[in-house]
Amino acid sequence: MKKQFQIIVTFFLLFFIIGCSSENPVPKTNAAPILTNPTTPSNPVPVTVPQTQNLTFSYLALGDSYTIGQSVCETCRFPEQLKKSLRNLNPNNTYPLQIIAQTGWTTTNLISAINLQNPSSDYDLVTLLIGVNNQYQNKPFSLYEKEFPELVAKAIAFAKGDKTNVIVVSIPDYAYTPFGQASGNQTRISTEIDAYNAFAKKYCNDNTIEFINITDITRQGLANTNLVCQDGLHPSELAYSLFVERILPKAASAIQK
Repeated sequence: MKKQFQIIVTFFLLFFIIGCSSENPVPKTNAAPILTNPTTPSNPVPVTVPQTQNLTFSYLALGDSYTIGQSVCETCRFPEQLKKSLRNLNPNNTYPLQIIAQTGWTTTNLISAINLQNPSSDYDLVTLLIGVNNQYQNKPFSLYEKEFPELVAKAIAFAKGDKTNVIVVSIPDYAYTPFGQASGNQTRISTEIDAYNAFAKKYCNDNTIEFINITDITRQGLANTNLVCQDGLHPSELAYSLFVERILPKAASAIQK
């Protein structure tokens, strides 16, 4: 009887293990530490640029809801704030901005939109922030591994073929929002976001492309609720301003070289 019981237990353990496996798991990385006492981001680095007149520096922003600025005003989203900050550095110049981004877009959606809109290849600055919807929609991680490099290559082509004009921005972590907390999957969300960001950062480092980390800012969203907009999910105008503090020095350098 004891032997039969052991056989039954073994069978159910095997069944459980097989049932929990996944065909396309997101690679595990060391999850970022939980911020129990987040601090306010450090003061921005002062940025100075040569003063020029009547020049035009064009800017293309590629992404998803974090680029289009879901649930915040048009001038609140980070590309608009970055454009304003660049203009403040040199008010005599103009900085036309084009945005190709939409809430819910995956890497596949962004590629399709780019192919449809066919932007020019003479931008002085291109930013790319994409991937959260690949994670949220449970797309195979291999899809991001394939399509993220394709998007970087497109970004470089749009930036006059000059990769020093391209800035990749890390994916925010929505686990630190009321929406993320209500999901009950905070640890999984953060771990998977880390995996996406780790891949993007390594790819950028390996190819000498600027990668700006803003994920830690969004991980203060529960301690500082002003960093989350009223929809309980997306970054606020304040959060985007903190993104821009980190992006601005590299952006100013890119367009002034």
